[in-house]
Amino acid sequence: MPHPPVVARAVVLAGPSGIGKSRLAALTGLPVLRLDDYYRSGDDPALPLITHGANAGLVDWDDPRSWRAQDAVRAVAELAGTGRTVAPVYDIARNGPCGTHEVTLDGARLFVAEGIFAQQIVADCRGRGVLAAAFCLRQRPLVTFWRRLTRDLREHRKPPLVLVRRGWALMRDQQRVIAEAELLGCTVVSPAEADARIRRLASG
Repeated sequence: MPHPPVVARAVVLAGPSGIGKSRLAALTGLPVLRLDDYYRSGDDPALPLITHGANAGLVDWDDPRSWRAQDAVRAVAELAGTGRTVAPVYDIARNGPCGTHEVTLDGARLFVAEGIFAQQIVADCRGRGVLAAAFCLRQRPLVTFWRRLTRDLREHRKPPLVLVRRGWALMRDQQRVIAEAELLGCTVVSPAEADARIRRLASG
């Protein structure tokens, strides 16, 4: 079955929390859809919980079930098909949305859809004919840990002890996350290589 016509296609940008997805997306100069804005609200009964360790009983925000994947896919498809979509604005410190904002392409033929669960929608985006490319960023785990921790502390995302414990667990899990993203259709590259490839796509 032929795909519906589109005005643009998405570069899906995945990678562990703190690895630099948002920074790279901004540097490209392309329109950006923040997929992390599709997290579930903190009072959603469908949220998964951490079942072991020091943070047992807290919401597991690193589990893809804490995220509304199908809503994210619909937003990517709408943006690709019409050049605009209305997306939520998520406040991590408050564990919930705090309004909406309009994402528009203004004639751009390429846009970036980035988030920590972005790899989960690669197949759906490809199936809808709206995928230009999918990348997962890689870098040294200790660098990611430090950048994530300083960002989260600066933005008061969670209590400091929770952030340290979460960051340590994520650092140990980083290679698994990247390997999973590759299995789900992402090309694993450094931030510099991703930037170069995205710029080639945008120019060609």
